[in-house]
Amino acid sequence: MPRALWTHLVKDLRIEWRSLDAIISMLFFSGLVVVLFSIAFDPRGSFSQQIAGGVLCVATMFASVSALNQAWAREIRHRVLDAQRMVPAAGSELFLAKVIANFLFVTIVQVILAPFFFIFYNLHVAGNGWLLALVLPLGTWALVGNGIFFAALSISSRNRELLLSLILFPIFIPALLAMVQSTTSILTGDSDPTLWIKMLAGYDIIFTTASLLLFDVIFHAE
Repeated sequence: MPRALWTHLVKDLRIEWRSLDAIISMLFFSGLVVVLFSIAFDPRGSFSQQIAGGVLCVATMFASVSALNQAWAREIRHRVLDAQRMVPAAGSELFLAKVIANFLFVTIVQVILAPFFFIFYNLHVAGNGWLLALVLPLGTWALVGNGIFFAALSISSRNRELLLSLILFPIFIPALLAMVQSTTSILTGDSDPTLWIKMLAGYDIIFTTASLLLFDVIFHAE
């Protein structure tokens, strides 16, 4: 692992460990969404199996926005971002460090939320349950990778929280669709999720590559 990437990653992990701001806010928001949907819909029978995948993915998506905004808000304070631009290292290393750190934060939230999610919706996995360990990380990487990129793009805007949502959500729709469909297929066991998983993996490869190639331009822009 390049030295600059490792330095940025350790710094973000230490800051989050001391404050737990991002993890706590995501846990609160995603937990609230899960509880509200369980109250709004009858979480029993086959219907809960069909909506559970969508609820989990949407809860993760909306909860992650707050953490994605905080990822760059911390760098604005005391002109830390300006100092990082002067470091003789590729901006893509800072981008990857941010993505990996926030990927870990979202994954921690998903792991904590999973038992409560299965209890509230009375779920049982009818398909190959081990595929969830593939679908959720792929979907999370798609969300966090795009989110960090577009959060950096909108960092100089006064309404960067709103701008991030307006840019991120439409572009994330293909990955969200693949994530929801594959998760639902695994929970219900009605169809083969392989095609949706391949679509999700292809989405990750394309957008991660594009972000790495373009991030330096955005990072060094005034």
